[in-house]
Amino acid sequence: MNAKAAGKRGGATSPAHASPAHAASAHVATAHVATGAAAAAHSAAAATPPSEAAAGSRTVAMPQVRPVKIQRHFTRHSPGSVLYRAGDTVVLCTASIDPQVPPWLAGKGKGWVTAEYNMLPNSTSPRKKRERDGKVDGRTNEIQRLIGRSLRAVVDLEALGERLITVDCDVLQADGGTRTASITGGFLALCDAVRIVKALLPDPQRWPLRDTVAAVSVGMVDGRAVLDLDYEQDVSADVDMNVVMTGSGRFVEIQGTGEEATFSDEELAELLALAKLGIGQLRDLQLKTLGKHWP
Repeated sequence: MNAKAAGKRGGATSPAHASPAHAASAHVATAHVATGAAAAAHSAAAATPPSEAAAGSRTVAMPQVRPVKIQRHFTRHSPGSVLYRAGDTVVLCTASIDPQVPPWLAGKGKGWVTAEYNMLPNSTSPRKKRERDGKVDGRTNEIQRLIGRSLRAVVDLEALGERLITVDCDVLQADGGTRTASITGGFLALCDAVRIVKALLPDPQRWPLRDTVAAVSVGMVDGRAVLDLDYEQDVSADVDMNVVMTGSGRFVEIQGTGEEATFSDEELAELLALAKLGIGQLRDLQLKTLGKHWP
């Protein structure tokens, strides 16, 4: 691994391919986004708008996020449980509900949403050591705080009532974009968990989720803007960026950096426009997957 690869988030090499077992009682809801040959290889239950747009007399391919597959209700005991696949990145997102809020929120009539993030040992190669005794490294702490902030951005905490929802994001297989997949899949798990307690909310007619939220990576690779980077693209990118947005198109967070490089105003605008396009596709997938369960 070269120095640049080691400096990337996680520093993991290309993932080993593995297929997690499906829970026998799980209700399956799948969604795909693909282009070219990949589109033919996947049957879509939910998809983004057509991947091509006419431009004058010629057809121009529209950039697409990596193929996405979503399986809700993946585990039996969690109120919200989603197996989220983006390309070869696979994340299990589960949401649990605690009837008590953290002590500093007790008696204030508000709830709280937080998140935890973890990469399983063989989600990457070589094996990643487990984080034990509540000790997490700086990268893990940064990512789980990002996930929590992103989810809370669309939650009406007063409407949630005095309860704590924890969204756990466990990376089963990593091929770039684990934090963005965790946010996009974590929102779906959160939505299912909130629906479980809808009748117990302070006002059951006041839905606590004000909007959807999703995230995607973009970057400059070999001088061109690329949407939804996999590991190899992330390693070779001169500039990489993670963008979090609501379904209505408002920014939650932008994380961008040059890797021994700089970027211009024009490149920044191009990357943000590409991220908006990708997040629009992911929003459509989220809504299609939730169906009548949204809002």
